[in-house]
Amino acid sequence: MSHILGVRQAQKQKTRQALLDAALELLEHQSLSSLGLREVTRAVGVAPTAFYRHFRSTADLGVALVEEALGSLHPMIRTTVSTTGDSDRRIARAIELISGHVDTHPAHVRFIARERHGGVQPVREAIRDQLARFTEEVKTELAKDPEAEGWSDDDLLMLAGLYVDQMLMTASLLLEAQEATEEQRQRVTRVAARQLRLIGVGRAHWLD
Repeated sequence: MSHILGVRQAQKQKTRQALLDAALELLEHQSLSSLGLREVTRAVGVAPTAFYRHFRSTADLGVALVEEALGSLHPMIRTTVSTTGDSDRRIARAIELISGHVDTHPAHVRFIARERHGGVQPVREAIRDQLARFTEEVKTELAKDPEAEGWSDDDLLMLAGLYVDQMLMTASLLLEAQEATEEQRQRVTRVAARQLRLIGVGRAHWLD
């Protein structure tokens, strides 16, 4: 009996993942607010009623996509602001990590960029909550740096928010540049590095 239950659970998880994958592919060309569950189930080859065994609505599916897109990124985000190495090396590592993620998961990056300010409130809130977690985690990492001595929690949180926003903007620009020339892509990374350096300069003199 336990073997049968295990097989059923595995099949259920497989169908759920297929629905997520199909939705993500369909969202390459439209927003979540215009996506119909019948489109998703048709793409997977299951009956529309099967959708409700996994998600309450397309908004619920969208929230699951947010978790899939951002939930695994927390270690990477912390790594981008690690205090190991000099400033230029940390910036180069951050941009390399962001660029690698965009190249590996472009559909997820595009989904977050579009739906962050999209028309589906639960999804906007889920993205906002994930970004708030990122900001808190970055603040924790920044607080470990000797440069943080004398900083208030509010100021550290503000600085962390600047870094998180910059990472998101860099990811969006790198996504847009995927079809561009290598020279144009390099220009995006150069500008991103300069912007991160500018934040660093402001950080160094904030308490002056």
